[in-house]
Amino acid sequence: MRHRSRATRSTPIRDGTLLLANPNNPDGALDTPDRLLRIARCGTWLVVDEAFADIAPAFSLVPRLDPDDRAIIFRSFGKFFGLAGVRLGFMIAPPVQAEAMRRRLGSWPVSALAVAYGTAAYRDTAWIAEARRSIVARAGRLDTLLGRHGLQSLGACPLFRLVESDDAPAVFERLARSGILTRPFDHAPRWLRFGVPGDDAAFDRLDRALADG
Repeated sequence: MRHRSRATRSTPIRDGTLLLANPNNPDGALDTPDRLLRIARCGTWLVVDEAFADIAPAFSLVPRLDPDDRAIIFRSFGKFFGLAGVRLGFMIAPPVQAEAMRRRLGSWPVSALAVAYGTAAYRDTAWIAEARRSIVARAGRLDTLLGRHGLQSLGACPLFRLVESDDAPAVFERLARSGILTRPFDHAPRWLRFGVPGDDAAFDRLDRALADG
């Protein structure tokens, strides 16, 4: 989902529809569920992409919703579990909208394998707890590493970090030559989005690549 200005995110739209991501991508901004509920209950239809919310469950709107709230929530399986090839997602909505989507998708919208993988993953609560702890710790380590190289990271979502720098294009090229892919943005050439390295070897590799300039 595209980045949107904070003015847009902070201004309720009465008798309309507001689409946003929470956590937002790519800046990692987080809206509180209480504020989002106020928007949904003031006449606005609220559509929220919570693709990254498994890492920050306290910010999910889902547990706070009543059946008549004007809110539709989309959740993704692949981001947190690292299984993008398993085509699995969820829609949480009032009964009328949920039924309309069910009819539109047909009888077999998700494969049996995707259901099996998703069920097994969500039942592994020990893995989920450890992954949340590990990802948060590694995001903090990434912040420190980037800071050593003069890059200030932004965002409250531990699954990725946004860097804003005049050197962003050069950093992208330098890392790409080392086989490390970051995400540039055509509409914001000073931005680079970093994924969080998975282990010590990946951190060392990123450190060396950033120093090679």
